[in-house]
Amino acid sequence: MLEAFGASDPGCVRGNNEDYYLVAPSIGLYVVADGMGGAQAGEQASKLAAETLWEMVYQNAGAVDSEKLVAAFHEANRRVMEAASSDPTLEGMGTTMVAALSLNDDLLIASVGDSRAYLFNEGALSPVTEDQTWVNEVGRRLGIDEETLKMHPMRHVLTMAIGVSENLRVHTYQLRPAPGAMLLLCSDGLHGVAGEADLQRVLSSNGTLESKCKALIAAAREHGGPDNITAILLKAL
Repeated sequence: MLEAFGASDPGCVRGNNEDYYLVAPSIGLYVVADGMGGAQAGEQASKLAAETLWEMVYQNAGAVDSEKLVAAFHEANRRVMEAASSDPTLEGMGTTMVAALSLNDDLLIASVGDSRAYLFNEGALSPVTEDQTWVNEVGRRLGIDEETLKMHPMRHVLTMAIGVSENLRVHTYQLRPAPGAMLLLCSDGLHGVAGEADLQRVLSSNGTLESKCKALIAAAREHGGPDNITAILLKAL
């Protein structure tokens, strides 16, 4: 059994919110997508990708495994690319996406881009997903130190996103959270701004999942909130 809550905020700078999230306990699906693109294209990309995932999981309710979840990501990629190619105003749109699917006592997690999943258990915060970014896949492997990477001109570049290329790489993970453990799904407007120390402080505090989600968003806003901020918290019961 899981308890869940999600929230999103445009932040302190952006006029619109290109993040999109889904909390669908009836099919055990939880999604955070962070869209990109001109005008309203980012908003459309994130919504289309997340709703495609919902549709594919709903159609296969009770029979979704890792392979089918990856296939749902590929279908989302196809639909975002198709929408962009049919409307010049949507050209170049794309989105990151991280999803958690409840399978009995396990959580199946899939991700593309740099929206993340974290596990919080017994006071310890640990990343579950691995960013598909230039910093993570190129910079660190070249041995560039972390302080330099924080200021590197390529630090915001994604190496993979939904809607950008037919050659999509989807990372998958499976875990069985202990009772009381929490899973955080979030966009980089949270983890890239508030930082892991802030995340751990909020998740360690007393309160409901709703109050923790709101506190996470407040923490990112306190650091300037330069991007849209989205968080979903799942708690194993």
